[in-house]
Amino acid sequence: MRTNPVLPIIAFLAIIFSIGIFKTQTALASHPVADSEQAKTAAQEFKNIQVLKDIPADQLIPTMQFIAASLGVECDFCHVQGAFDKDDKKPKLRARQMMDMMFAINKDTFHGHRVVTCYSCHRGNMHPVGTPMVASAEMSESTQQESQLVKAPSAPSADSLIDKYVQSLGGAAAIEKVKSFAARGTIEMGPGRSVPIDIYDKDPSMRISYMHMPQGDSITAFNGHEGWLAFPHGPVRDMHGPDIDAASMDADLHFATHLQQMFSSAKVEGTEKVDDHDTYVVIGQREGKTPLTLYFDQQSGLLVRLYRLGETALGQLPTQIDYADYREVNGVKVPYQWTLARPNGRFTIKLNELQQNVPIDDAKFVKPARPQEAERMPDHH
Repeated sequence: MRTNPVLPIIAFLAIIFSIGIFKTQTALASHPVADSEQAKTAAQEFKNIQVLKDIPADQLIPTMQFIAASLGVECDFCHVQGAFDKDDKKPKLRARQMMDMMFAINKDTFHGHRVVTCYSCHRGNMHPVGTPMVASAEMSESTQQESQLVKAPSAPSADSLIDKYVQSLGGAAAIEKVKSFAARGTIEMGPGRSVPIDIYDKDPSMRISYMHMPQGDSITAFNGHEGWLAFPHGPVRDMHGPDIDAASMDADLHFATHLQQMFSSAKVEGTEKVDDHDTYVVIGQREGKTPLTLYFDQQSGLLVRLYRLGETALGQLPTQIDYADYREVNGVKVPYQWTLARPNGRFTIKLNELQQNVPIDDAKFVKPARPQEAERMPDHH
């Protein structure tokens, strides 16, 4: 994972993948919402919201992402591009009916608990399959992957594994000395699809990245309390809901040393094979937020996978991050490669250069009023 570093860049999710809570008392108790987030509802912030009227406004976009991932579609499957409030497409009207049906099932059958979601039936397809499929090699492999976790009664405690992780990175003192980093590399989005990327991170929890696309730079930024995306020749778009939670973790230069403070409780669930690594699986509970699942290499102690969930009005969106190619930089080990996967796709970031404690002006993390062309990262040699 990172330390100085380099937990992945949440905002790229919005660039690469398409973009209210049905609030029962139980759901509210499980996922409390800050007063500031209750300032506006979706109906107050957006036009023509009929089913999700009462959810917080910043939950609407993540909820749309959940629907897109559950059905394996893009936004324009239901919406008219440039006029999202219009009801011109039948799938949008049908989607409202489906949400009402889902809410009714959960209310009448599961005492208001969110048990049934869009994904329960769709499983990544726009048309739900009502007939069981025959067995195939692919299905067998998938079933095997889902059952890899093995109970380990004699495993070390979660606290000791986190401590070992900190030590394997170089120790708390070395980690805390990292106040900034600047990195450059490439982001690979598929065969033959690779573009340069520059990343800057500065304590406390400020991060900005520039993905240099042929048509211009795509910018992802977080300044400690708000995040945004800027697209080539397009408007600046705010991050919402779970993306803010993820961005705050990704921007934390001292994530490894903050883990124990972050968790209200943590336990070892067992062992699991991740690629060629035998790992201990730790699930950390966070007060009022979704848990984190951490996979620590049994030999080195390094983090090789992180799995987290983003809460939306209709269900949870998973993100899996695999870390590789750890290298020592000024006494601290940093992953030079990480692969980020979500339901709609995956990408890999590979660093060529990373420099710590370089001067970075706070002005770089100021949210622009309008799109600005990003400058390429200067050399620090």
